[in-house]
Amino acid sequence: MKVKVGSRNPVKIKATKNVLEKIYKKVQVTGVKVDPGVPSQPIGLEQTIRGAINRARRAYKDCDLSIGIESGLLEAPFTLTGYVDLQWCATYNGETVTLGVSAGFEYPPMVIEEVKKGKEVGDIMDKITGIKNLGEKTGAIAILTRGLLNRIENTEQCILMAMIPHLNPKLYKI
Repeated sequence: MKVKVGSRNPVKIKATKNVLEKIYKKVQVTGVKVDPGVPSQPIGLEQTIRGAINRARRAYKDCDLSIGIESGLLEAPFTLTGYVDLQWCATYNGETVTLGVSAGFEYPPMVIEEVKKGKEVGDIMDKITGIKNLGEKTGAIAILTRGLLNRIENTEQCILMAMIPHLNPKLYKI
């Protein structure tokens, strides 16, 4: 199976390969640069899901399946900061889009305060941790969970959830 990921981020490519190898055994996964068509720091459900779908559709060329993954901040009442970070995955097979979402988590209040000033979570977390391009490595989730969950594992969650209709095509009529 030939799969394209709408990103060159090594975390997204590795997570896709990890999940799809369990499903299809033999998989070739390639990352391609695409424009997600949303702000670099998506805020809200619509922007985040739209970014994932755009990435998947725009990566679909000379492949059997394409994957788009977008992280964004979603408003969440009763949380400490008012926001939860979620990763959304869209799959696209040339006809059908399926969606899945990862476990969500809150950033520290100081991160959200900086986002409200127009900064990106990745840049803020890079500065806090002193790790350049943290989102292409273990991710903020690894820092915040003290290594109990890393970004590859968190990304695998949304990919697997988006693959559920592919695992059960008769139930989902795809």
